[in-house]
Amino acid sequence: MTQKLTPKQKALVINLDSSIYGTFAEIGAGQETVRHFFRAGGASQTIAKAMSAYDKDFSDAIYGKEVKNRYVTQTRLRKMLRYEVSLIEERLERETNPGKRFFSYANTVTTINFDKTSKGHGWVGIRFQSHQKEEYNEIVLHVKFVENDATLQQETLGYLGVNLIYGAYHYADNPRKLIESLYDDIALDKLEIDMIDFSGPTFRYVENRLMSLQLVKLGMTEAVIFNSEGNNMLPANVLYKKNIFAVRGSFRPVTLVNIDMFENGLELFTKDANCAKEETEVLFEITIANLRAFGDIDERDFLDRVDILAKLGYNILISNFSEYYRMVDYFATFTNKFIGVAMGVNNLLDVFDEEYYKNLSGGILEAFGKFFRKDMRVYLYPYKDQTTGELLDSNNLKVNTNLKELYKYFKINNRIVDIENYNPAYSEIYSREILKKIANNESGWEDKLPEGVAEMIKERSMFGYKEEVTYEEFK
Repeated sequence: MTQKLTPKQKALVINLDSSIYGTFAEIGAGQETVRHFFRAGGASQTIAKAMSAYDKDFSDAIYGKEVKNRYVTQTRLRKMLRYEVSLIEERLERETNPGKRFFSYANTVTTINFDKTSKGHGWVGIRFQSHQKEEYNEIVLHVKFVENDATLQQETLGYLGVNLIYGAYHYADNPRKLIESLYDDIALDKLEIDMIDFSGPTFRYVENRLMSLQLVKLGMTEAVIFNSEGNNMLPANVLYKKNIFAVRGSFRPVTLVNIDMFENGLELFTKDANCAKEETEVLFEITIANLRAFGDIDERDFLDRVDILAKLGYNILISNFSEYYRMVDYFATFTNKFIGVAMGVNNLLDVFDEEYYKNLSGGILEAFGKFFRKDMRVYLYPYKDQTTGELLDSNNLKVNTNLKELYKYFKINNRIVDIENYNPAYSEIYSREILKKIANNESGWEDKLPEGVAEMIKERSMFGYKEEVTYEEFK
């Protein structure tokens, strides 16, 4: 196993590479990244310019004004990166600088405030050339600071910047390794990276949704969001001050039951929240635990699931939240508006299982305090028992004896609401049976999925589907 380089060693390697040449523009937390390159030595052939356009008026004069005077944004970062690269190209002749691979590194951040009510966050990125004659690539990421001291946050930011620049030039052919290297000399509990985006010719085959998955898988963040176009989204931008309605499932594949639960649950939610559907952020959530249900995460299987959800037009949340209360608690960090969760009876029974909360000092009561918070409701979809044929809903499901009164309290106070307008014809649809039929190339599953999904599964041979080949076709 090769030993990891320190930030100083990484900076020196970059400085000693005569082909690498660029600028540093850092806003909001000093010049924490570039100082590593100055201190490492040999920086004169690497650093074209280092600046901190800290004053807003001066920064506006360089990069232009921002909508609503928001400076810690992805838009601002990309403006900085592209402006600085354009200056290099404008001011340096390629003929007199043969072999140079230009770059611009930038960050725009806000560290923890004086009252420690806002931990701080920021955008960090690099625009660079892998080869002199190649178009530029970009790596952009969003970070949330966890440390409670501004100086420590600045030091962490400096390490991250060095890791990013080194990774761009040494691990561009292996984005997974590049992502892992971002935490070299940084403990996971110091910094959270909740969004990353790769673009440019070097990354033309990189699937950014898989890169998002890596962030959750490696513990760099608890959750990531991407939209139906496959673009990684900043969770804060998607969820901030929104009504949130979530549906958790394996979606392997999405069935008419999932859609019926979602549509009827959302209908009830918008009435309870007194809001329009357009004012509500809808998320289909898949947990890492679900993706690992059959062993290691199968990335093809992961993409198959999210591609189907994307085809149906939904935003997708990938999370580390095995327990429902953690998901709701996460949403509550972004909004104080209504939160709704649609689930089946079996899932609600899990919520009322004390075994899931042994790691909490307050046990199930602590979990319920976070889950059944103000303006949060469960929308319960009935389940037909395959053995007995009994239809289970909130009125006849059986929770542990010691939790019956607690359950009654939540039900009486309308924190658990039955989805009554469900389609009874869907009560015989079970995703496991559908999966078995798909894998065994049996018929009779197609009409149990939303329109267009069966065709997609067949075209792309998803979930083990194999098209039958006739003897005539084989010949």
